[in-house]
Amino acid sequence: MFLLQAGIGATNDLVDAPRDAGRKPGKPIPSGLVSRRAAVLVALVSFAGGLGAAVPSGLMLAALAIVVIAIGLAYDLRLKGTAWSWVPFAVGIPILPLFGWLGVRPSLPAAFAFLVPAAITAGAALAIGNGLVDVHRDRSAGIASVATRLGEERAWRIQLALLVGVWLAAMLSAAVLTRRLEGVLLVGALGTVAPLAAVLGRRGGPRRLERAWEAEALGMGVLAVAWSALAFP
Repeated sequence: MFLLQAGIGATNDLVDAPRDAGRKPGKPIPSGLVSRRAAVLVALVSFAGGLGAAVPSGLMLAALAIVVIAIGLAYDLRLKGTAWSWVPFAVGIPILPLFGWLGVRPSLPAAFAFLVPAAITAGAALAIGNGLVDVHRDRSAGIASVATRLGEERAWRIQLALLVGVWLAAMLSAAVLTRRLEGVLLVGALGTVAPLAAVLGRRGGPRRLERAWEAEALGMGVLAVAWSALAFP
């Protein structure tokens, strides 16, 4: 999965390089730290390596690796900067735990009935938050992202509602699956990180919005680890 994401990230930088030269000159390709040829090589080797590493774990994992590549390229080449940019996040985030689990187990446990819907919601929230980071630049460039289509205030409210929904779902599912008060309290505490970051970053400039989005993503990741530790002891 690391290799697959590296390939998607390299492709994303390749596609964005002409626009980043004027908007984000510090990124690897516009700054000259990485050549376009090197980025192409990184993408191809990463995709091949990720797919090759998945094959020994079975056809299901290999198929999921191909789906991950397809979702990533759909975002990089077509959906990024459009009102549908949230879809790859919403579909791709739930594949992460599926990929990890199916790499070592032949079937999925019942807890995934809670995990997958929550992951879809978290993916959509993070995609909207990512759109808010670039909303001013996208608007000035005439790019119709999900944030510019919804408007800043509405996009922020929807994102916050989705993050709160994930938080509540995590606590409810932890209570149902474990029935351990300390586990529910831990998940509840960690689940506040992402919504709180969204609130604190709301009235800042682009840099503060970017830091807030990074905190939201980190908060969702920490929450996922804690929830998984309780659900799959």
